[in-house]
Amino acid sequence: MSERRVAVVTGASSGIGAATARQLAADGFEVICAARRAERVQALAAEIGGRALACDITVQADVDALTAAVGAELAVLVNNAGGAIGLEPVSAADLDAWDQMYAVNVLGTERVTRALLPALIAARGAVVFVTSTAADAAYEGGAGYCGVKAAERMIAGSLRLEFYDQPVRITEISPGMVATEEFSLTRFGGDQAKAEAVYAGVPDPLQAADVAEAIAWMATRPAHVNIDRLVIRPVAQAANHKVFRRSE
Repeated sequence: MSERRVAVVTGASSGIGAATARQLAADGFEVICAARRAERVQALAAEIGGRALACDITVQADVDALTAAVGAELAVLVNNAGGAIGLEPVSAADLDAWDQMYAVNVLGTERVTRALLPALIAARGAVVFVTSTAADAAYEGGAGYCGVKAAERMIAGSLRLEFYDQPVRITEISPGMVATEEFSLTRFGGDQAKAEAVYAGVPDPLQAADVAEAIAWMATRPAHVNIDRLVIRPVAQAANHKVFRRSE
């Protein structure tokens, strides 16, 4: 193996992805920061001493370029690229948004994972799928996002079974309420008021760094230890539907 272990973080341009890239770099990895927004990942890679790659995981040519950049061995793959779009009920679902979510969260994750499995096997590496507590159960307006995160969870679970005799750890982290700069803003099409309302009155929602620290811990366990699934929530969120909010 190379002296400095290589890690890939998809969706590294902001939020959990950027925080995870920083944490893995601090833990000694050479991090390939992959995301669509080239300027952002270039700045991040310069900050942490990693490598930047403009990569849209829905485009096979971009994933091929990522595979070439990785080379023969990969210690850690963090499948973080994804996200939610919209909060419409089933009766008024935006199917274009559902298609887009499926393309990124499910097909894109599969595309990247499949391409990098040989390098992960060679390095006895670890894959971390960043899903969501949305995969646990339905909620109003969440059919599209809950569905794609549940599908991504099935990729992780099936791969773990299929790779029972391979030296690759297949792990999943399911964050609850995380206050990042873009997740809710993207979900509501840039509507700042709606995005802020998600966290209104919630004392201390998770921050991206909290999730990143957990991801790095999962990825750096001894080679014989697999963290099948880790659920991480703020104390104020007992369940998806039960969140403590302070009254104004």
